[in-house]
Amino acid sequence: MGLSANEVAITATFDGSDILIFGAVKREAPPPSDQPLGIVITVSGPLTPVTVRHKERRFGLWVNTDLVLVDAAPSFYAVASTGALTDVLTDTEDLRHSVSLERNIRSVGNEVDNSADYTAALIRIRAGQGQYQVLPGAVGLDEETLFRARIDLPANLTEGSYDTRIFITRAGQVIDVVETSIDVRKVGIEAWLFNLSRQQPFLYGALSLALAVLAGWSAAAMFQVLRR
Repeated sequence: MGLSANEVAITATFDGSDILIFGAVKREAPPPSDQPLGIVITVSGPLTPVTVRHKERRFGLWVNTDLVLVDAAPSFYAVASTGALTDVLTDTEDLRHSVSLERNIRSVGNEVDNSADYTAALIRIRAGQGQYQVLPGAVGLDEETLFRARIDLPANLTEGSYDTRIFITRAGQVIDVVETSIDVRKVGIEAWLFNLSRQQPFLYGALSLALAVLAGWSAAAMFQVLRR
């Protein structure tokens, strides 16, 4: 297997990227004609806890009511396959390897009866932001040997290691797994500002205030020039 890039640099002008994942299947015997090969590729960002709140309209105002704490959810998750995931991977294999999106979100110990609805809401929201992607048929496979898939990475990436897995399946059973990772890091002024805000918050606040004052003064001066 191979990646078009092992690192993604988040700069001040970063607006997303894409990664080409490709590879070849090496075999020692002719493949059985009645059991076509399947490929599943997953890319998972760092796991973080998430609080999902439910809002209701009361007395003309929208207020938070119940909430569910999701213990761990990937900040980004994409699963691409040669066909529908249920066609190339059995439910047992999915459970064993945690391939599907739903099996990568852990929510336990919640007292809310409909906690599954909160998990579904989290998936819906992040899917709309491009952070969760389910891509059936996105993996191209030629002669059951060469495969490739392109995964789009959104602009709102979280720093960290993005685990990448490739599953080779036959008759829904996993016969081989290859794993690697993609390193996502802030660089340049983006990294400097981020580190400054965490390591020297007072200096970061003072700098932000100074920039705000400078921007306000510049706007006022420009307005005075235009009035003349």
